Amino acid sequence: MSLNLNKAEFRIGAVKPKDFVRDGRPQLAFAGRSNVGKSSVINCLLGRKNFARVGNSPGKTSQVNYFLIDEQVYLVDLPGYGYAKVSKAERDRWGRLMEAYFASGLITRGVQIVDARHKPTADDVTMMNWFKSTGCPVIVVANKLDKLKKSEIEPNLQRIRETLELGEEYSLLPFSAEKRYGLEELQKILF
Repeated sequence: MSLNLNKAEFRIGAVKPKDFVRDGRPQLAFAGRSNVGKSSVINCLLGRKNFARVGNSPGKTSQVNYFLIDEQVYLVDLPGYGYAKVSKAERDRWGRLMEAYFASGLITRGVQIVDARHKPTADDVTMMNWFKSTGCPVIVVANKLDKLKKSEIEPNLQRIRETLELGEEYSLLPFSAEKRYGLEELQKILF
């Protein structure tokens, strides 16, 4: 699919399942912990600085945000999970919203973003299992690669693959939003 990535617009922030977009266009769902750099990956992918909001404090994305790319495909920015400076009730609301989105059958491809520096958390494993349950293709993006020494990269990627139980059918892409490392490969996979 050939897309003009400069033609990107925010469409809607869904706060309830009835708000989910159901117009038949593909939906590429981006998920990750609150502080993993999900918005930075989306901004890098689109070649924009502040398209998806990047904040100093985790938990800025509180709804299912739909970004329409070239009138053809949605990038769907899901609320971050794990650490966020919000109430338990708000985190629970996000969880219910995301469960409903995963159950909706709308996801065309999943993009699970993890921190290349750390072992995936229990929440990362849960999210990966949700993606696997949809039956759609999933790619795992190991962001913040620039923060690792070269000798740490392969062992960390192996730990991510083992923790998330990624078989050969799942891609694990080393990535750095800051250095734009892995960008071309991610664009090829998604578009």
